[in-house]
Amino acid sequence: MNAPARTATKRFRADKPAVFLLCSLPLLWLVLRAFGVSSLSLGPNPVEALLHGLGLWGLRLLLLTLCVRPAAVTLRQPRLMRWRRMVGLWAFAYLVLHFLTWLVLDRGLDLDGIAADIVKRPFITVGFAALLLLIPLAVTSTDRWMRRLGRRWHSLHRLIYVAALLGSLHFLWLVKADWREPALYIAAYVALMTWRWWKQRPGAGKTLMQLLQQS
Repeated sequence: MNAPARTATKRFRADKPAVFLLCSLPLLWLVLRAFGVSSLSLGPNPVEALLHGLGLWGLRLLLLTLCVRPAAVTLRQPRLMRWRRMVGLWAFAYLVLHFLTWLVLDRGLDLDGIAADIVKRPFITVGFAALLLLIPLAVTSTDRWMRRLGRRWHSLHRLIYVAALLGSLHFLWLVKADWREPALYIAAYVALMTWRWWKQRPGAGKTLMQLLQQS
């Protein structure tokens, strides 16, 4: 390996801990506010603030996971694909914490009421469905599962596109007044899916696959 290649490899290895740290910072900020460290606070409704913060960052990281491939292709840096698994797992972690906060702190483990909400309230239905879709993706995110499933692994992990759409709809339907922020997330999702469709056209797919096979 020549010197420039070794330097690039070290840089990307150093970037993974940095990405991990950046993904953890919103959670750390929420924890500090929840415990009132240095007079920080979650405001007059701490459960709602915690629930909203965890869900919002979970959705942001989920969409950021979908941004990794366009960034790798556009910048011609296939090593960026190394970050996708980490960002995706962090998104899953935030969304699991979001669900547990709703389950325990907001609903008090009222299982009958929880089941009724999931069935009768559309924004909860789609949010719960998105989380269920992400569970097999998180479980099979390891290299061992990639080898075991082969081509089926890629088919399974396309469920992230459905989960991201459902998560965006969950946020949109949750908001009762100002829908501008969730509309931005839906617009980002549409742009990412449009890019994916555009790159899969005949003549574009070969270049894309050649680049990503290097990752």
